[in-house]
Parts: sequence; C-alpha cells; structure tokens
Amino acid sequence: LAKSDYLNANPDRAIGAVLHGLSGEITVNGKKFNNVMTSQNLTDEQAADVLTYIYNSWGNNKTVITPAKVKAVRAKPAPKVAQEH
Repeated sequence: LAKSDYLNANPDRAIGAVLHGLSGEITVNGKKFNNVMTSQNLTDEQAADVLTYIYNSWGNNKTVITPAKVKAVRAKPAPKVAQEH
C-alpha cells in the first residue's frame, strides 16, 4: 500500500474493492498482481476510517474518504467483475 499508484489514482475504485472485493490482475507501481481480495463487511463509517487511514499513511496522497462517499459507492451496482483494472 505504500505510495500505491493504483490506490491513489481512483478513490472510488478503492472503496469498491473494500466493499465488493477484488479479483483478477492489477498493476501496482509497475508490478503485476493476480490474487483475490475478499469483500469486507464494514459500515460506511468503518470503511471510510480504514481508507482514510491508508490514504494518510505510507506516503499516499492524503485523500479523506467520508462515510457519505462510501455510501454513494455502495449504492451503485457492484461490477460483475470485482473491479476494473
């Protein structure tokens, strides 16, 4: 997660990964990964707290994720594939 270009590029995608999980190949800082991240059963506030902590740690871009933002992403239909890569 340190200085992750994948994470920092798209907060909605990061929220979706926490809410819906992630599978398939992704590229992070030039390195390919192909694993499964299971969805997490978190409230909007819990997901916002975790992601805000991650975004404000390890050299990431200081994004603040609000419970309202998590709620908005949660309201969208989950992608058929866990996330776009």
